[in-house]
Amino acid sequence: MTTVSRLVLAGVLIFAGWGKIGAPVLSVQSVKAYELLPDSLATVVGYGLPILEIVIGVLLVAGLLTRAAGIVSALLMLAFVIGIASVWARGLRIDCGCFGGGGQLKAGVEPGYLVDILRDSGLFVLGVVTAWLPPGRFALDSTLGLAPERQPYDDDVVDDDVVDDDEKPYEKENH
Repeated sequence: MTTVSRLVLAGVLIFAGWGKIGAPVLSVQSVKAYELLPDSLATVVGYGLPILEIVIGVLLVAGLLTRAAGIVSALLMLAFVIGIASVWARGLRIDCGCFGGGGQLKAGVEPGYLVDILRDSGLFVLGVVTAWLPPGRFALDSTLGLAPERQPYDDDVVDDDVVDDDEKPYEKENH
């Protein structure tokens, strides 16, 4: 399950970052359109976000630093959901800029905020799954011994010497 989660998430992040990295001015314009950050910070985020998305995506594909990459990707998706919800609540009409482009929408073009929020919410869940579960056997973390060992669940542990509190040990009667 983790392998599929991290590969889907990786593909989306790499695709999104790649769509923005070739046109950093549009990426900056997209971040500024949200009207959430001061211009100077929006510029830094606009230039840095595509690089971050690609780096996290590559780490996820390789299965390297999987938990950290899962946490960062989940936080990114949560930030995107909050940003899009904020724009929608404030009545702004912008393209999310998720895969390049972005900025104000032209007259007659309706924003797809609900679809964007649902997509990014699903990707948030994939990020949580990736961070929570072991990275899988096809991850470099597993190959290099960097992944923590799977802890057994209570149901997996079988110990014949354990007695429930409600049970009394068998007592032999001496007659």
